[in-house]
Amino acid sequence: MISDSRQQELPVPESDRGTRLDRWVVAQCPELSRARVQELIDGGLVLINGNPAKASQKLHGGERVQVEARQRPPIRAEAESIPLDVLYEDDDILFVNKPAGMSVHAGAGNSQGTLVNALLGRGQGLSTGGDEPEDSLRPGIVHRLDKETTGVIVIAKNDYAHAQLAEAFSTRAVRKNYIALAEGKLDKATGTMTFPIGRDPFNRTRMKGFVVAPKPSHRSHAGQMREARTDWRTLAPFSAATLVDVQLYTGRTHQIRVHFSAIKHPLVGDTLYGAAPHLFVGKVELPDLGRQFLHAVRLGFPHPRTGTWVEARAPLPQDLREFLRKLAAADGQTLDPAIESL
Repeated sequence: MISDSRQQELPVPESDRGTRLDRWVVAQCPELSRARVQELIDGGLVLINGNPAKASQKLHGGERVQVEARQRPPIRAEAESIPLDVLYEDDDILFVNKPAGMSVHAGAGNSQGTLVNALLGRGQGLSTGGDEPEDSLRPGIVHRLDKETTGVIVIAKNDYAHAQLAEAFSTRAVRKNYIALAEGKLDKATGTMTFPIGRDPFNRTRMKGFVVAPKPSHRSHAGQMREARTDWRTLAPFSAATLVDVQLYTGRTHQIRVHFSAIKHPLVGDTLYGAAPHLFVGKVELPDLGRQFLHAVRLGFPHPRTGTWVEARAPLPQDLREFLRKLAAADGQTLDPAIESL
């Protein structure tokens, strides 16, 4: 095992001949995530017989792999001048329409271009969020959206608002609605998914919806399975996919993506959770969306100071709207005006 500040040389047995370097290192160093191994390879810190190597390089057996897991420099949240689409703002809260490709806060290997950096660039007053060291990287952040998920996110501008919002999320007093496009035809107009969610025992970068309880030998790897509930209703059925409105009652990591993948209807574009690289309508291949089709369309809750209901909506972004138009056209129809107005 390798600590985050040590260098170690690992012999490759003949039995591992043909294995990709990145997968082999992940298997040999379980304390390093797949993303961290890729980062080390890209940085020239994983060598084969003293020579730089590519992640996809196949091993032959008999080599010696050197892995130097240097400590990363401390991550800091710094102000950047990044424009934001502000939907609503008062003295306590701020609703932002987050674009695709923007991380909510800094993390390993990603310290620039985040929502927090943009908020700091506005000279924004933000809550401190907590006493843990990592809280300094996420001032104002009460909840998150995945990097490639667009839509409404709320920011706490002071500690009082943060505490009240955290309580509202904890007690499920928050209404969260998303628009998603799932592969294939769903067999009902509405549905509820309540599969517990835990870490995928075979891939640490993914979560997993446990439709069936894991085998005893896999439970420790799956980690804590947490209850989760996702409700959905069909907005528009297409021949190759179904547009749905999704309401979250819990907020597990990747919850919507995991639940739809678990019922064999992954979100269009979500290749991490089993979606096809391209969606086909008959013989027509639709363009690569480049991300999962998932948008946080509405977020509402009792205002942290007044208790009156407050909510914000974010229109469907242009790339998702255009994809729906092409999907409808491939089906020989035009997009319904009600969908166009989302």
